[in-house]
Amino acid sequence: MLRQVAPGVLVHQSAFLQSNAVVVRGSAGVLLIDPGVTGEEITCLANDLRELGQPVVAGFSTHPHWDHLLWHAQLGSAPRYGTARCAATVRDRLSDAGAKARVAGLLPPDLADQIPLDLLGLITGLPADATQIPWDGPRVRIIEHDAHAPGHAALVIEEGAVLVAGDMLSDVLVPMLDLNGTADPIEDYLGALRLLEGVAGDVDVVVPGHGSIGGADQVRARIDQDRAYVRGVREAGGFSDPRVDPSTTHGRVSVGVHEGQLRHLARGSERDGTAG
Repeated sequence: MLRQVAPGVLVHQSAFLQSNAVVVRGSAGVLLIDPGVTGEEITCLANDLRELGQPVVAGFSTHPHWDHLLWHAQLGSAPRYGTARCAATVRDRLSDAGAKARVAGLLPPDLADQIPLDLLGLITGLPADATQIPWDGPRVRIIEHDAHAPGHAALVIEEGAVLVAGDMLSDVLVPMLDLNGTADPIEDYLGALRLLEGVAGDVDVVVPGHGSIGGADQVRARIDQDRAYVRGVREAGGFSDPRVDPSTTHGRVSVGVHEGQLRHLARGSERDGTAG
């Protein structure tokens, strides 16, 4: 079911980790950002749009992780975009014959047979200096950064004053650092939060990739919470975050992410001699 969160901006939420697909209405159809997870959910979204008389005229993936790269034939064949680095990363990761089998191995076992991979990752990279999504609709600014994944994009939908944060600013999941060979994942994340802070005054609604939609009072609060978490991980000190709680709905996921990040960073400190 589509829920309006701002004028011309609607959200469809998946049961999988409260994943949010975002719909932006334009003059000839809609822009669809991160369209969903299971085939049934994406079909439901396609039916909702059909009932509204709104074809999909453009798609956008905020970053190159499988759950943000899905598509379904019922959504049509509109161009699907990502940042240049996002698209290059997708091409690299999906370039061999065994790529989809590897992705299938990452899927939640209870949903694996429900997630459509046929059209996975068929996105076009925008020019490296692109600052907005090319489509016939409200201006959607691109805020590109290196937190969480290469070429990750947050989006500012100017007419609706909405920040689509990608996999950041979640109220249910802790920040997930990009630990795949980046030189300084902590500073990458803190730098991205500074970029989001720079546009916080322009928005009244925040839509994370996973979690609840927040109002104007939540934008800076979530930036502050994510910053406190990332600094706490860097210092490996005694800090608490309500998202790291196995008793909550998605708390076990956050606990696993949190513990894995601490182990990874501790090994890095041992290698470069900064531990202790």
